[in-house]
Amino acid sequence: MSGLAGKRVMLTGAGKGIGRALAGMLVARGAEVCALTRSAADVAALRDELGIEVVEVDLADAEAARAAARAGLPCDYLINNAGTTELQAFLDTTVEAFDRLIAVNTRAPMIVAQEYARDRIARGLPGAIVNVSSVSSFIGFADHAAYCASKAGLDGLTRVMANELGRRGIRVNAVNPTVTLTPMAVKAWSDPDKAAGMLARIPVGRFATPEEVGEVVLFLLSDAAAMLNGVALPVDGGFMSV
Repeated sequence: MSGLAGKRVMLTGAGKGIGRALAGMLVARGAEVCALTRSAADVAALRDELGIEVVEVDLADAEAARAAARAGLPCDYLINNAGTTELQAFLDTTVEAFDRLIAVNTRAPMIVAQEYARDRIARGLPGAIVNVSSVSSFIGFADHAAYCASKAGLDGLTRVMANELGRRGIRVNAVNPTVTLTPMAVKAWSDPDKAAGMLARIPVGRFATPEEVGEVVLFLLSDAAAMLNGVALPVDGGFMSV
């Protein structure tokens, strides 16, 4: 999308999976990227391979997340992509795991978006935010109690942000992918029987690629999506229609 040329985009979770694909896609479209990521190895790779600005941060740390967001500003757009998971049956879900997933998947997007939006409003400028959620916000997958709760929380947060920030010229939407072939998804869906059950519910018969999700994210940032605000958009091959 040529509309991204010369724009500065803050991207969290840029080191792997959907985030890594998005980083490359943004650079290819002429955008300047400020990437927030946790792994030192990913920081080095993003700098060396894409030549982008990178802030190393553990987004589970609220104050560190806020400081990193401020360090990356100003930006034209924000993509809250960082996420994590931990597989535990509901009866075995620990408070520690639950808190960790909420911190990364729900609280960190709120913090980063607050800093981005405050900066845009102070400058009198419009903007757009895309939160990368999951179909897990709609479906109660076994062994995903904390993950499903964190993503449902992110969708709720997206709707409130769209309501309040949309009135200030900042659109906010979510994308909700089905299983996407990232390292995190490979871990979560490594059981062939479990994967077969999921694939049977996807009419197109396959999981998504990071690039397919990335294209939808970039569309939602663009002016072509100017009337989309507060949407939780499944990128799921028809999973939600079955």
